[in-house]
Amino acid sequence: MQTFSSALTQRTALNESDILRLSELVAEWQLLADLSFADLILWVPRRKDYKSWPEGHVAIAHIRPTTAATVFSQNVIGNEILWGSKPRIDQALSNGEIIRDTEPEKVGELLVKEETVPVFFEGNFIAVISRHRNVETMRTPSKLELNYREIAHKIYKMVSEGNFPIKESVYLAESAPRVGDGLIRLDVNGIVIFASPNARSALNKVGWPSDLEGHNLGDVLDSLQSGSIKHVPREENWHVAMSGKSLRREEFDCETGTIDLLSIPLTQATDRIGAIVLAHNVTELRRRDRALLSKDATIREIHHRVKNNLQTVSALLRLQSRRIDDPNASAALEEAVRRVASIAIVHETLSTSDQESVAFDEVMDRIMANAVELSTRTNEISIERTGNFGGFPAIVATPLALVLTELIHNALEHGLGSVGSKLELRVERTETLCRVHVIDNGSGLAEGFKPEQEANLGLQIVQTLTVNELNGSIEFKRLTEGTEAVVTFPIRN
Repeated sequence: MQTFSSALTQRTALNESDILRLSELVAEWQLLADLSFADLILWVPRRKDYKSWPEGHVAIAHIRPTTAATVFSQNVIGNEILWGSKPRIDQALSNGEIIRDTEPEKVGELLVKEETVPVFFEGNFIAVISRHRNVETMRTPSKLELNYREIAHKIYKMVSEGNFPIKESVYLAESAPRVGDGLIRLDVNGIVIFASPNARSALNKVGWPSDLEGHNLGDVLDSLQSGSIKHVPREENWHVAMSGKSLRREEFDCETGTIDLLSIPLTQATDRIGAIVLAHNVTELRRRDRALLSKDATIREIHHRVKNNLQTVSALLRLQSRRIDDPNASAALEEAVRRVASIAIVHETLSTSDQESVAFDEVMDRIMANAVELSTRTNEISIERTGNFGGFPAIVATPLALVLTELIHNALEHGLGSVGSKLELRVERTETLCRVHVIDNGSGLAEGFKPEQEANLGLQIVQTLTVNELNGSIEFKRLTEGTEAVVTFPIRN
């Protein structure tokens, strides 16, 4: 699908800074659509170069309001019009004027009023916003609608003067408060002159008992936090932070709740004329965030304790093996120690990570290093890994660690027991499949070797875990020099 920037580059004569400016506008214009109760279309002139007269316009973006029904049920992006077919758009671009108070026109079954706003940037009018509203919804506007539209007119004026979007805007964040969450209108002194029902409700829920109109918003917030301050903005008081003098986003947090606040200054030419503050009560969201953080910390602590318990079991088994005279029994206990240690490494990795998956390359490198250290030919054997495992969920990482531990130990004990000197772990991973090759250049497989018939407990563990836990398969190959074991299993999403 063609991106916004590539469409502008291919179909207009705009330069990179113009395209960036329009990208910023489109990222933020849901605010304008919601305040206008209108569909917005961004028209960019079609011309050969910056100095030539436009041949027409192309619709490069379209947004629908969340505060009213849409006027256009069909997508209009990509539509082209010739110069002269839409005089209001032509006039807005050529004269740099906002065109209002036009006669309504039929759009399908609806009677729609269109207004046009030029987009000014770095000395030029680079595009036009057309605003389309259903006349029926405009007949008996409420106090809220009148305030929203008046605010919208002021912001459209800022667009035509090149002052909106505001430089370094934080409104780009997807999580930022929206008009429907709650809107507070401030005068030039930071006094509330209008608050939407949702905004009043948000402040009521954190302890403000009365209406907001006539009060300084910063003073209201300061009073709610007195005696139990949890968060202080950079200037150390809310009177400054929510004055409306600059674009700000702060989170107000007190004992009774949390509100996400976004202050957007309103200007006329170079003069500040007030501000709007979008307010979203995020008390429940933050409670859930804290619960998730607590849950994650608890899970990590559980993994840490499991790792410690496994290490204790491993130490006890090792002590027991040293007290047994029977070499076979002692060897069996040492094998158990090795297996428990492999599982402990997985849990140790989980206990130090805030991710749900195990960074398996780290696990495998430690298993390989431990295996060589325990080998009778430590200084004679080289071991290396090629390719990357990436991350696996714990339900995969644990059996995979055991399988590969057994295969590596088998290769070191039997394949490289007396001949050969190289052990390689080769990893091949795609989006749907993982294949691991364990290759040694040792003595090779015995004649007629069949893994399913072997009495070796390690190979039985490998077979069982690969098939039952990894839903995969294992294959043993006789090489000219040595043996190759191949474990294949599907990637779980």
